[in-house]
Amino acid sequence: MTPIMLELLIRSLWETILMTVASGVISLVAGLPLGLALVVTARGGIAENLWINRGLGAVINGFRSVPFIILLVALIPMTRLIVGTALGTWAAIVPLAIAATPYYARIAEVSLREVDRGLIDAVRAMGGNRWTIIREVLVPEALPGIVAGFTVTLVTLIGASAMAGAIGAGGLGDLAIRYGYQRFETSVMVAVVAVLIVLVCGIQWFGDRLVARLDRR
Repeated sequence: MTPIMLELLIRSLWETILMTVASGVISLVAGLPLGLALVVTARGGIAENLWINRGLGAVINGFRSVPFIILLVALIPMTRLIVGTALGTWAAIVPLAIAATPYYARIAEVSLREVDRGLIDAVRAMGGNRWTIIREVLVPEALPGIVAGFTVTLVTLIGASAMAGAIGAGGLGDLAIRYGYQRFETSVMVAVVAVLIVLVCGIQWFGDRLVARLDRR
């Protein structure tokens, strides 16, 4: 691989990391409250409200049912409105975050539902309000699952960011398409695949170690 291609590879790796981290943080900040809302408003939840629960669930399922490549194109007007362009790394963060948020919300919901009901009832019996239950029981007890789910979301976002490269989002996907596929440079394609494997394995390893530290069982 030539020095120029190596420079392009490093720049593309940075763009992929930027897209993944930025959209991942947004999905965590927005997705975790959504997951909490689904759990607490469900039947038997600490703030039961089936109308809100079903409406919120329908919206989340609606976004999750749209394939990412279609969502990517459909959100071009919104992307232009937010960042001023539909091309480039920053533009890709918008659809990536919107696609990842409902995905992570469902993962967080599953982890939160697994919290022992007895702990919630015990805090209620001691006079704990809803926020106390969320802060002291739901989130701490579900934290290993929440972190594990976020790790899975980051790995998924890496694949989605590569797909976004098909419409000029930059990153490793764009490099693989423009040079590895369109120009038939096999070495570039192999290098991109190798970097993606290392990146995914690194994120998964770090996430697994963090979950092991947080898991008190």
